[in-house]
Amino acid sequence: MGLGGGQETSSLVSDFLEKCGGYAVLDGGFATELERHGADLNDPLWSAKCLISSPHLVRRVHLDYLDAGANVIITASYQATIQGFEAKGFSKEEAKALLRKSVEIAIEAREIYYDKLQSRRPVLVAASVGSYGAYLADGSEYSGNYGDAVTVETLKDFHRERVQILANSGADLIAFETTPNKIEAKAYAELLEEEGIDIPAWFSFNSKDGINVVSGDSISECASIADSCKQVVAVGINCTPPRFIHGLVSSIRKVTSKPIVIYPNSGETYDGLTKQWVQSSGAVDEEFADIVIGKWREAGASLFGGCCRTTPNTIRAISRVLSNNKSSAINEDAQMSSKTEM
Repeated sequence: MGLGGGQETSSLVSDFLEKCGGYAVLDGGFATELERHGADLNDPLWSAKCLISSPHLVRRVHLDYLDAGANVIITASYQATIQGFEAKGFSKEEAKALLRKSVEIAIEAREIYYDKLQSRRPVLVAASVGSYGAYLADGSEYSGNYGDAVTVETLKDFHRERVQILANSGADLIAFETTPNKIEAKAYAELLEEEGIDIPAWFSFNSKDGINVVSGDSISECASIADSCKQVVAVGINCTPPRFIHGLVSSIRKVTSKPIVIYPNSGETYDGLTKQWVQSSGAVDEEFADIVIGKWREAGASLFGGCCRTTPNTIRAISRVLSNNKSSAINEDAQMSSKTEM
């Protein structure tokens, strides 16, 4: 199921959510799953390295998440940039082809998955765009501090060609992920408008205090920038500890009526200097899934998944809890209808 064109993007996502039963399931951590399957990601390209060295593993992880119940799979292009590929010795045309390849692999995985099923449930492909800080590969997407020399125009120039390519690659939407500050959100919004990008997008931010994005900018201010952009059809939070999500969803809901997308990490903390995850008391899969229903859904979120260090088991648990909740709601509606008719 693709979103297609010619309709208002916001209604398309509303239709998608309706077909999913009101709530949709995203995939989970990608790079950590690639590593679990044997990939070595100690590279500035991170998960995008596998587009070059092991595309079969990228496809396998997509399929693992589809089997777990994901309605949205996100491409392995988070750290894939033309500048990053060129730094590794690839030509500009080869870099563009690798960006397109990230979407092609995800679409192929969806088709393989569909071939196994008798009926098709809604599945969208989201083309991932990581922040400028992700390209720097120095952990600055977790601080949001780019320095005074980086302006909105700097960021638009950096992202422009990559966004153009991904928008025309066959993806259903663009996911601007782990956005660490309002300057990059503003750059994305202006870029989408200037380039006339006509496929939907979502903006997701990351936070380390549950109040602001990682740069210290207000989450409400950042979400308002996303809300004002007509191409943006959902706003949310990713790669943030689960304990902060409820408050952040509540803050976002105050400034937008657009769907809220939530995909936190496992609760562990990433150290940008050592490039390692520091253990913490993160929720196990079942607890994580119960929180989705118990708090985040009630606060206003409607798209749920996981980010770093979450797994297909996490997504399977979320899918199961949401499915059970939908079934209970249907049964309650049927009982109410029956009582009305009596």
